[in-house]
Amino acid sequence: MGFLTGCVVARIDVRDADRVPRPPLVPRELTRGPFTTVEARRAGLQRWHLEGTSWRRLRHGAYIWAGLSETPVMRLEAARLRRPASMAFSGKTAAWLHGLDVPCDPIETIRPEVDDCDVVVRRGFRATSLPRTIFDLSNRLSLTEAVVVADQALHAKLLSHTDLRDWIDSRAATKGVRKARRVLEFAQTGAESPMETRLRMLLVLNGQPRPELQFKVQDETGTVLGRLDMYYREQRLGLEYDGDTHRASLVEDNRRQNRLLMAGVRLLRFTASDVLRRPEGVLSQVRDMLAAR
Repeated sequence: MGFLTGCVVARIDVRDADRVPRPPLVPRELTRGPFTTVEARRAGLQRWHLEGTSWRRLRHGAYIWAGLSETPVMRLEAARLRRPASMAFSGKTAAWLHGLDVPCDPIETIRPEVDDCDVVVRRGFRATSLPRTIFDLSNRLSLTEAVVVADQALHAKLLSHTDLRDWIDSRAATKGVRKARRVLEFAQTGAESPMETRLRMLLVLNGQPRPELQFKVQDETGTVLGRLDMYYREQRLGLEYDGDTHRASLVEDNRRQNRLLMAGVRLLRFTASDVLRRPEGVLSQVRDMLAAR
């Protein structure tokens, strides 16, 4: 046996070479972002290649390399590939591009006929201007949800109440201007979250007076005892929306609440579940507290 004793010699049939899986074909130029089937063909891929695990389909005719994360920006890039260069994103997609807390799916666009003065570039994409975006959403969303968008824009100082009013007034003959003016009537700068806006709108649309927003309660020496999301000064009633930030600062919030209660301020606290699932209970409590004075 010689030196081969105890060794196993494997024979490889040359015919087996055809059965060894080939490494996937991944052209470098297709790993940078979304691409179309036309670009895939130019890079040497056929349609069947795109059915492999190396690729993900983002939308009809647009794909992305599986090694990239599927982010909102990637989805917008894919949408842009399939539309004319003059296209602009609109609606909630435009609101997201302006930095507002709204989902950008489904992706919304407008036809190229849009007046260029109402198109801006945000995050590298063409989008309707913020006044135009709010105007459009005022005619598509409920009054409350449209005010949520407008409140965010005002609070972030992306535009002023006057700017929005002037833009709407300049479209006085445009269909939908009445709904936009109604949104403007309720929009305020002080709301710090969408749920605060929804709580406020629940109250005022059901006949309750408008509360003051982000009100600082002070003692006789001028020391700030606490800041309230909403406040009815005459009735000394404060309303608070308890979201995630409240859970993260529970101890300090409790101390602040004690200071306010000792100063004679009454408090009602509500969660998203209260506002969205039990609105009648919220209204009943606020009405009773306002009536009690």
